[in-house]
Amino acid sequence: MYVPNKNIKLPADPNTVIWKYMDLSKFLDLLLSNKMFMSRSDKFEDQYEGTFSEPTFEEIKRISHDNPAFLDQYKQRRKNIVISSWHINEYESFAMWQIFTKNSEGLAIQSTIGRLQKALAVENRADQFIGEVHYIDYKKEYIPFEDDFFPFLFKRKSFQYEKEVRVLTDVSHLDKCVNEGIKINVDINHLIEKIYIHPKSENWYKKLVLELMEKLHFQFDVEKSDLESDILI
Repeated sequence: MYVPNKNIKLPADPNTVIWKYMDLSKFLDLLLSNKMFMSRSDKFEDQYEGTFSEPTFEEIKRISHDNPAFLDQYKQRRKNIVISSWHINEYESFAMWQIFTKNSEGLAIQSTIGRLQKALAVENRADQFIGEVHYIDYKKEYIPFEDDFFPFLFKRKSFQYEKEVRVLTDVSHLDKCVNEGIKINVDINHLIEKIYIHPKSENWYKKLVLELMEKLHFQFDVEKSDLESDILI
């Protein structure tokens, strides 16, 4: 379940709008399983994921000089932290459609911070934390390491277009092999506020999504993205 953490920054307004862009297969997996996938942090494309900025690393090296296990502990954590990424934005993002949907058959889930908090189920074996990502200069700026989740809540400025908020879970105590990631229980009706269909999709695709949700007994508002709407002259 979701657990507040005073060290982790989160937008104060629970109505802050967040998005998750995905293809149809991942959306169906979410609906069929009532589980949200969380990826192992060291499986992300960004090789800096879960690492430290240069000023912080220099301090950690000094600490680790007489205690090598200290640095090894942080290296191992990248395999034990799993993440679900969401995009903070009041409106749709053209860039997110381009990056996270491979063809015109993608879709986007619209939710809010408050809905995401409520959706994380009590029966999950590990607690979930939610935090907003900070974008910094890794050569100059310091990443604090008082909280074990901090390395996973900082990214390089090159990624600031992502405007990311993350669900984080530490699975080290589960005593199980985590390959690509894990699935956690979620309340789908709390999680999803509205669904947007890819702006380049055909009409049949929206109809298909509606039929699939009906068969699975879900009732969400479904709209086609208006990013490709007719130009008014």
